[in-house]
Amino acid sequence: MSASSLTKSRRAIQWVGVVGGFLIGLRHIMPGESGGGAFDSFCPFGGIETLLPYLTTGHTLKTTNLLNFSLLLGVLGVALVTGRAFCGWMCPLGTVQDFLAAWGRRLSGERHHIRGKTSKARLPLRLPTLADKYLRYAKYLILLLILAASLYTVYPPLHEFCPVRAVFSFKMTPLLWSVLIAFLVTSIFVERAWCKYLCPLGAALAIFNKISPVRLTSSNTCNNCGRCDIECSMGIQDVPNNLTDTECIRCLECLDTCARDGSLELKVLK
Repeated sequence: MSASSLTKSRRAIQWVGVVGGFLIGLRHIMPGESGGGAFDSFCPFGGIETLLPYLTTGHTLKTTNLLNFSLLLGVLGVALVTGRAFCGWMCPLGTVQDFLAAWGRRLSGERHHIRGKTSKARLPLRLPTLADKYLRYAKYLILLLILAASLYTVYPPLHEFCPVRAVFSFKMTPLLWSVLIAFLVTSIFVERAWCKYLCPLGAALAIFNKISPVRLTSSNTCNNCGRCDIECSMGIQDVPNNLTDTECIRCLECLDTCARDGSLELKVLK
């Protein structure tokens, strides 16, 4: 399958995820919600939030159930084979961020995006290198804090300020409205800000980039032109030499952007 075909397939899968997220949200504002489980029970990260309480008490946290573990196992299965591809291909929150970043580019002066060419648009911004480097550790700290807090809470620790609920659930609180506004603004100004700096599920999946058999490889025909660095939504530098970076979401934009056939290839390593 060609790189452009992979990109089209990715876009289709991404928007199926977004539509699915909104349908689940609509389902939970219609009559009979109590028979279909809470909105949180359809989130794979809920399986991580409720894991320690379930192991220690035999009960899941409120608004979660065993469905969360099934979804989490599915995501982990994908990660075991393809690394953080869930983040780049399936996560509806990631798709919304991609849309907002593209919208920000148009708002700030980009009429037509040319692949591999630095845009004249003012948005999205890139944080200073040092700030970006240390902020990326925040998601790992958040993951640890959530795991610790899950032992002392009744509801999932992210329940009241989860951006997935803010975007898709349709049941809003003042706090969720604040989360939604913050999410929208940061996603316009910094591409995939949630994924880079805050997402605890991304932190949990990061290690799989190092062990997954399906991955991109670089050949000696690469001339380090920097086109793939420009297109990387996760801001990875020197992409051809960092194809197993824990920040990579396997979106394959670098493969689609590469101007030299064979410089980057998607392979199954044995």
